[in-house]
Amino acid sequence: MEIKNIDKNRRSQKLIEQLTVVWEDSVKATHSFLSEREIKNIKQYVPQALKEVKYLIVVVNETNIPIAFMGITNKKLEMLFVRAEERGKGIGTKLIQYGIKECSINELTVNEQNPNAKRFYEKNGFQVYKRTQTDEQGNPYPLLYMKL
Repeated sequence: MEIKNIDKNRRSQKLIEQLTVVWEDSVKATHSFLSEREIKNIKQYVPQALKEVKYLIVVVNETNIPIAFMGITNKKLEMLFVRAEERGKGIGTKLIQYGIKECSINELTVNEQNPNAKRFYEKNGFQVYKRTQTDEQGNPYPLLYMKL
C-alpha cells in the first residue's frame, strides 16, 4: 500500500476512471440512503470533481491499482472514499491522518445518514459544529459540518 499525492497535470483519464469506480463501490457500501438512480446522477459529476480538487491523495495497492482516495481544497476534506473490500483495514485512518499532517485538513462535511463516517471522523478528532436540513443541492439529506 502506498499513498500518492497526484498533481493536477498527472491526473490521467485512466486514473479518473479508476477513482470513479472506487467512488461508486464505496458509495454503494456506505450510502444506503441513496437510490441507484441518485448514485448514477451524482456519479456524472465525480470525474470533474476529481480533476478540479486541489489535492488528490490516492492509495494504491501492491499492483498500483487505486483502492482509496481523498480530495482536499483550502484545508477542507472534500471527499474520502475507500473500496468496500478494503474498509476496516485502517486505510481511511491513514488517509485522514496524512491529510491532517500534510495538507492541514481542519474541516469537513458528512451526511448525517452515514453514522459510520461520522464516528470515523470523531475518532480522528473532528466535532460537529453545524447541521443543515438538506445537502448543497437541496435534497433531503442533512449534512453535518465538522471541525478538527
